[in-house]
Amino acid sequence: MARDNFYVGLDVGSSKVAATCGHIEEGLINVAGFVKVPNTGVRRGTVVDIEDTVSAISETIEKLETISGREIRSAVVGLSGPHLTSTISKGVVAVARADGEITPSDISRVIEAARTVALPPNREILHVIPRSFIVDGQTGIADPSGMTGIRLESETIVIGAATSAIKNLTNCLYQAGLEIDDLVFSGLALANSLLTKKQREIGVALLDIGGGTTTLVVYEENHFLHGVVLPIGSSHITNDLAIGLRTSVEIAEKIKMKYASAIPEKIRQAETIALSQFDPGENQRIERRYVSEIVQARLGEIFALVAAELKKIGKGGMLPAGVVLTGGGSKLEDLVESTKDYLGLPAQAGKQILETSGFVDKLSDPVYATSVGLMLYGFENADKNAFSGPGRKYNIIDKAKGFFRQFLP
Repeated sequence: MARDNFYVGLDVGSSKVAATCGHIEEGLINVAGFVKVPNTGVRRGTVVDIEDTVSAISETIEKLETISGREIRSAVVGLSGPHLTSTISKGVVAVARADGEITPSDISRVIEAARTVALPPNREILHVIPRSFIVDGQTGIADPSGMTGIRLESETIVIGAATSAIKNLTNCLYQAGLEIDDLVFSGLALANSLLTKKQREIGVALLDIGGGTTTLVVYEENHFLHGVVLPIGSSHITNDLAIGLRTSVEIAEKIKMKYASAIPEKIRQAETIALSQFDPGENQRIERRYVSEIVQARLGEIFALVAAELKKIGKGGMLPAGVVLTGGGSKLEDLVESTKDYLGLPAQAGKQILETSGFVDKLSDPVYATSVGLMLYGFENADKNAFSGPGRKYNIIDKAKGFFRQFLP
């Protein structure tokens, strides 16, 4: 809900629906509540069961309304899934003014010209993100406003999404009684809440290991460089364990969270796990190292895909700020150290970069990172919002602009 400068970030994921809501108070984000609910209606970031997804969204909103004491009618919603693509596109326009001064109108026109990138008929443009501008052949210009020239060019990244995926998700939201303030690529929202301006400047990769997918976004020189959603996540690790240990998915998940390590060599051969602690009907004992070897094999597959993406854009082992890890799958023991070994880059667990107040206990859990980022995206783009009426008051947001600007491009 965007009224009274109150925003909700809604993350409809493959294993859960998470939501965070808040408002700006005295220059700080005041978090009014956050909640997560299991979801079985989404697979690999895409809705596969409308009824289950609507039910999970409705339950999430009801719980959030109870916690926050606010009626919620709309949200900033994240979109993810392997169907998302990022393409480089260029736009060219003639500068409109006779004296050649470049105005915000020229910049808008050249970005709009870049939207003409050819997409298949079953895809829609989600974002057009400027990377740099060229004025009369002079390259590498971050902001051409006020400069003088005849020809203005832009290099942008166009993020496209499958029309069917967008329609299915929006259908679920409307059935749950929610309007959409904005539909946002989840990777961009995550960057809002987890990456500092310095990290984006020197070069950083953000890796969100979710239930059914892993999202990778890369920044350099304070610009979005690349984004991709890989069709593999932590639920695949759980499934591997269930098969390898001949146990249920539920028990496999508990074993993964309590005993698995991303580095099997750290575990002594003699360490075993009694399955009876999870199911009284089970009497077998399993080697903890064997559990971790299963986990390591699937992690290796995820890291191989990530390394291939970084190599594709010429950034393999070339990001000084390294890798920031987040998502429910990032809670795996020794994952930071394993990431360093696999990718040959510095690595760290993601932490919220914005100071918050209010209801913030446990908000640092990476499960909520995307919903927090989506909420922040709502505040940052309040004036561009599709559902914001002409009578909106921005005095509180304006007051906080300086606070936000130190983190955002």
